Parts: sequence; C-alpha cells; structure tokens
Amino acid sequence: MEIRGKIIVKLPLQSGTSKAGNPWSKQEYVLETMEAYPKRVHFDFFGERANQYPLEVGDLIDLSFDIESREYNGRWYTSIRGWKADKVDPNAIAAAGDPANMAAPSGPAPMGPAPTGPAPIAAPAVASAPAADFNQQGEGDDLPF
Repeated sequence: MEIRGKIIVKLPLQSGTSKAGNPWSKQEYVLETMEAYPKRVHFDFFGERANQYPLEVGDLIDLSFDIESREYNGRWYTSIRGWKADKVDPNAIAAAGDPANMAAPSGPAPMGPAPTGPAPIAAPAVASAPAADFNQQGEGDDLPF
C-alpha cells in the first residue's frame, strides 16, 4: 500500500536486544496526509530500514507500507510498517497539478453519468383512514403506551 504526506513528528530511535540475542532498532514517525480532511498516520521502520530512510520533520514523502496485526495477552495490536520512503519535491507536485496535493473543489462533486434503463416503478397508493379516526373509535391503536 502507499500513502503520500508530510512528516510532522519524528520520535526517538528505539533499540535493544531480542530474547534470541539479536540487536534491533525501530524509528517511528507521524505522517499527515494532504487531503481536504488530513489524516495523521503513525508508522515505523524496523531493523535495517530504521537507518536506511533518514526522514526529518517537514519532508514530503511517498510511503510504501504493510499493515500488520498481532495478538498479545488477548488483545490485538495493529502497526503500519514502512518498507520504502521516497522523498517528493513539493515544487514538482505543484507544477504537475497533483490532485492529492490540491485543495478540494468548491462545488458539488460530480455524480457521474445518468443511469440508463426504465424509470423506477412507484409504490402503489394505499388508502387509509386518518389516524385521528382510529383514535376516536378506539380501533387500530395496538401500541402498549
């Protein structure tokens, strides 16, 4: 999967040693999309990739990632694990008119082509007495309150 956005938070590098004695490292970031309603996405690079993609706050990137979930003590945890980050030149985006970087249109969204085929059939009219007549006669009021 891929997403484009700007790095807004760079968390401290975490590292340690696994139970098997292998060293590990993890670099976490928060990315904000550039949509009409921006979304914030927390992701990380694990292992060798933690140092392979040195990103800084303000960098505009295209992030390739996988979503992973795991169970621990009866609860499920989901993480977004980045595997590639390409820095994007903001000037190139503006010149190309990239819709992911442009503001939302001010008018209503287009609805697409008009549907073809026969017109829908209207429901048949049902003759019924006004509700006031039922209440005056004491009939038809089967509600418990």
